[in-house]
Formats: sequence, structure tokens, C-alpha cells
Amino acid sequence: MKKNIAILMGGYSSEYKISLKSGNMVYETLDSEKYNAYPIHVFKDKWIFVNNLNEEFPIDKNDFSVLVNETRITFDCVFNAIHGSPGEDGFIQGYFELLGIPHTSCSMYQAALTFNKRDLLATLKPYGIKTAESFYLNLGDSIDENAIVKAVGLPCFVKANKAGSSFGISKVYKKEDLKAAIEKSFKEDDEIIIEQFLDGVEVSVGVISFKGETKVLPLTEIVSENDYFDYEAKYLGKSQEITPARISDDYAEKTRAIAEKIYKTLKLTGFSRSEFIFKNDEPHLLEVNTVPGLTKESILPQQAAAAGISLKELFGNAIEEALTPTK
Repeated sequence: MKKNIAILMGGYSSEYKISLKSGNMVYETLDSEKYNAYPIHVFKDKWIFVNNLNEEFPIDKNDFSVLVNETRITFDCVFNAIHGSPGEDGFIQGYFELLGIPHTSCSMYQAALTFNKRDLLATLKPYGIKTAESFYLNLGDSIDENAIVKAVGLPCFVKANKAGSSFGISKVYKKEDLKAAIEKSFKEDDEIIIEQFLDGVEVSVGVISFKGETKVLPLTEIVSENDYFDYEAKYLGKSQEITPARISDDYAEKTRAIAEKIYKTLKLTGFSRSEFIFKNDEPHLLEVNTVPGLTKESILPQQAAAAGISLKELFGNAIEEALTPTK
């Protein structure tokens, strides 16, 4: 009997358009002989199932079911394709865990931790994970440009602490430009992180749970046509994403080992994608994404293809992993 799979997409953040693309890619790719797939759009004002005729049916949040033409539909599993809040920050995970509905992403605590860049980096430092020097600000804090420059130097990156897809990020070259960059980041989040600029090769590495084992995917080298790997570079073709990365076997193995260590240390499940920049021959962690992009332009699908894993296998395996009793 085919399983009913809810594919969550949308969300409450600036990433919702990317999430809709990711979710639709999953919907178009899932094996229709094994699964009944239902696109579920999640927005602040409505949670709805959208059918092929573009008709909308509201989700009953009490039990995450939907009434379609007088038939009540419940779901065996949820495929989480929401980037940002509430799909990547722990809220959706907690909701489904309370309802007892399996889902494809990591658990609530791990999602919340990895979504918070400051907390993530602080948690991993005792495990020997190298990171850039950083400076933290909360909304309302006084801004001391001299202290910031002393801590991280110039140029530096000003980032929203809890946001993805390079929303709310600026590369700052001059001290007098810091305040404008900080204001831009505060439009995305009430916490920001200011990081030292690392001038080196940038790579991305996917780690997934595949057929019951932790699998590290081939590395992708990121070469942005812009000043850094911003939104245009990620989604509008303004970058080269080269898989496998053009780095030495020693560099690649070192990065793969660190990415796997992070995955296991944090007890992650499902998909993850970690970003690193090399400094002094050592990979320094930038961030960990637990609901990475799944569009045609996205890095994780490229890496899976290089590992000989089709999108149908990738997405189907995520569902089967979620449905196992050990999830």
C-alpha cells in the first residue's frame, strides 16, 4: 500500500521562494508507485494542501490532516523542505514529534542548534572544529566599531545569526560601513554575528544518512563571480560549483573527516550540508544547514549525483530512513 507523504515547503522567512522550488522538486521526483505525494504550503497566515488544479485545502493543525472532497487524509511521513523558520529552526520538528509523525529532518534540538550560527560554533569549538574569529551583537546593543575591527579585522562579514541563503549578509571593507551592514542584518534577525574574512578556497560537503549508514558526499568547490557566495551566486547562476572540488586528496579527506565528525557529534539525521573555507591548510567551519536546497541549482543534489545517487533515490531514502523505528 502506498504511503501518504506530505511535502512541506514555503515557510516564514525570506527563503520561502527557494523552499517552494525545493519542495516542488521533491514532489516531481518522488516515486509515484511507492508514494502519494501532497504539496503542503506553510505560511504564517495559512497551511494548505495545493492540488494539481491549484485548489487549496486547509490543514487541520490539531492532527496535521486535511479534508479533501469529504475525505480525511492523514500522513505516514513528512518530507521537510522548508528552509529557514519554522522548518529549519526546530519548531516544525517539535510539532511533528509531539504528534508522532515521522519527518525527514533532524530532531528539534539539533535543528535549533545548527540554525543558530553562534550557538553552533560555540558548541563545536571544544571538539577541535576550527572557525573564524567572531564578534556578536544583539538588537539594542551599543555598536563599537573600533572593538569590532580589533576583534575580527577588515574586511569582515556581517551576518544575521539565524538566516540562510545569504540573506542579511554584507562584506565590509571600511569601518564606517559597519553600521549600515549591521542594520541590514538586523532586518533579518535580532541577533547578528560578525566574522573575520577568511581568504581561501571555499568548499561545501554534504553528509547524509543513506541506507542506514552515515555517508559523506563528494566535496563541491565554490567559486563566486561576485565578491562572495551571496544569493545571486547561489541561485542566479553567478558562481561556479565544481564537484568534485579541485583540491588535493589530503585537503578533501581532512574536510570529509571533519564534516562527518560534526554530523556524528551533533547526532544529526537526514540531510546536512556544511560550508568550510581553508585557512593555513585547515578547513574552518562557516555553518551547517540541515534543510539544504534541493533545487536543480542546489549543491546537495549535485553531490549526490557525483556519488551515483539519483534524486529519486535521495528523496526516497530520506523517507524510508524517517520511517524506520530507530528514527
